[in-house]
Amino acid sequence: MFSISSRVILPVLAMLALNGCAQESEQANIQAAAQPRVTLVTDRGDITLELYPEKAPVSVANFLAYIDQGHYAQGEIYRVVRFDNDQGNPKINVIQGGVNFDVDAPLPPIAHETTDATGILHTDGVISMARLEPGTAASEFFISIGDNPGLDYGGQRNPDGQGFAAFGRVISGMEVVQEIHQLRESAPAEDAYFEGQILAEPVKFSARIN
Repeated sequence: MFSISSRVILPVLAMLALNGCAQESEQANIQAAAQPRVTLVTDRGDITLELYPEKAPVSVANFLAYIDQGHYAQGEIYRVVRFDNDQGNPKINVIQGGVNFDVDAPLPPIAHETTDATGILHTDGVISMARLEPGTAASEFFISIGDNPGLDYGGQRNPDGQGFAAFGRVISGMEVVQEIHQLRESAPAEDAYFEGQILAEPVKFSARIN
C-alpha cells in the first residue's frame, strides 16, 4: 500500500477549486444575462433596475426596445401619486414616467401580462407598465413605493380587475425614487383625477442598458 504525496493532492484540490469557481462565475454571468439591468439616469440621481424577461417577456422586450431605439433619451418622470393626492381607490404610492405624458407612443401597444401569470407583485421598488384598457400599455411605466396590492391581478384599482404588468425591480437608487415621490409643486391638470399629481417640473431622465 502506498500514500499519494501532498505535492500531488494539493495541486489537484486547487484545480478542482478553480474549476468550481469558474463554474459559479459562469452561472452568475448566465443569470446576469438572463436578468438584464437598466439604469435610469435622472437629474436627481441614478435608478438601477433589474428586469425579469423569463417571467414577463413581452413587457421586458418592449422596455428594452424603447431604450435601444433611443426613445427614452429625453424621458420624463412627470407624475407622483401619494395617499394625499390620489383620487383613485384603493389609494397607491407610485411615480410615473416615460416618453412624455402628452406624446403618442412611438411603438405599438403590447399584450397585457398579469401578475397572476408572471408572479411579480407590486411590492416596494417594482416597475410596471402604465395602461388604460388591457393591451394598451406602450411607453409609460411606473415604480411602486411600498406595497400596492390594489395594482395586482384581482385588485380593485382598475374596474377590469386585470391589474398592471410588473416586469422588474429597483435594485439601486430607491432613495432617488422616494425623493421624486415627495416633490410637491404640481402643474394644473386638465382632468380632475390627476389634480395635484402632475409635476410642475418633470424629472428628466435617459436610460441605458448596463
